[in-house]
Amino acid sequence: MSAQVFNPREEHLVELVDVQGQPVGSATVSDAHRAPGRLHRAFSVFLRDAEGRVLLQQRAAVKTRFPLRWGNTCCGHPEPGEKVTVAAGRRLVEELGVRDIPLTELGVYTYRADDPATGRVEHEYDHVLLGTLPEGVVPRPDPAEVAELRWVSVPELTAGLADTPETYAPWLAGVFRILAERSVGR
Repeated sequence: MSAQVFNPREEHLVELVDVQGQPVGSATVSDAHRAPGRLHRAFSVFLRDAEGRVLLQQRAAVKTRFPLRWGNTCCGHPEPGEKVTVAAGRRLVEELGVRDIPLTELGVYTYRADDPATGRVEHEYDHVLLGTLPEGVVPRPDPAEVAELRWVSVPELTAGLADTPETYAPWLAGVFRILAERSVGR
């Protein structure tokens, strides 16, 4: 296990849920991600551009779960009782410096993944959200959150997930499947 830097976000509260997504309590981010993991509400945002490409981020090296893996544009957890789109808008500002992006929920992906490098667990009821980054808006990633950004086409991401799955966050294939199935024509 690698040593991790203290992150005050690990002490924020998340909403614990049952398998239908109904609230059943709360826990800190840190406690929810300790083995064996507790199912909690989360979100995964995809931003796309006018060409239909999606923005991926490489998670910062200091992340407590799956550092340096490629993931969707932005992830996070709403606070207990908070609207998912409100929390996602806040995280887009914190992680990428972009604001006022309308987001549409496409579906939910529930998963569980163990991170052997950190000993942490992701067990999330993950709301998949889509927004469009307006032309001329340039993300300014926080280096404590994001190591790198890149735009990829849908075929490029499909091929990457098939060819080198170990370079991607374990939830990316599932949330990408929801994006691909439900965003046609949007």
